[in-house]
Amino acid sequence: MVEDTKRYLAYICPRCRQSVIVERDLFSLAASKAHIKCPCGKSEMTVEFLPSRVQLTVPCLFCGREHAVSCSSHAFLREKALAFSCAASGLDCCYVGEEGPVYAATARLEQAVDKLGEDEVSQGAFLDEIVMEEVLSEIRDIAARGGISCACGSKNWTFQVNYSSVDLICADCGAQMRVPAATADDIDDICCKDTILIRGKEKR
Repeated sequence: MVEDTKRYLAYICPRCRQSVIVERDLFSLAASKAHIKCPCGKSEMTVEFLPSRVQLTVPCLFCGREHAVSCSSHAFLREKALAFSCAASGLDCCYVGEEGPVYAATARLEQAVDKLGEDEVSQGAFLDEIVMEEVLSEIRDIAARGGISCACGSKNWTFQVNYSSVDLICADCGAQMRVPAATADDIDDICCKDTILIRGKEKR
């Protein structure tokens, strides 16, 4: 089995609103700090390998600020797709991973950006009121069947509703899981689920 030595990185430029998706060799990323610039020249994402973590700085279209985010080196190298979110909007600001999942996630984020542009004049409580209502309804149905639990073994949980997502939070270990609620695809995704597992600390 040949190990994949490529990572795809993606973000949406806050200046020109175009998606920036690049392929990088892991060896070059590990060798020195990478600067991933938008072709418009007005924004860039940086990637830096630290002793046990990878740190990224990402320009954010949604809040206008630059986010400093990090993950374990193992997750950066192995996960099919990692998503980093803007805390202010609840929307993703960048992706790292394999080609297919990164392109698919970016396409969905572009849909949310298009919707955001349409709603800028009369912005409501949520990015899409109908999508949020449907996602919350599905979460309630799954909860009514006892289908929401945490990997730590707990079935005690609470939730927080954001502008374009819902955070499910384990009441015992504090682990969180973000459920997107921005586009029609997000409704389809949660409709397919009979259960939801919050990825907390598994009991030994």
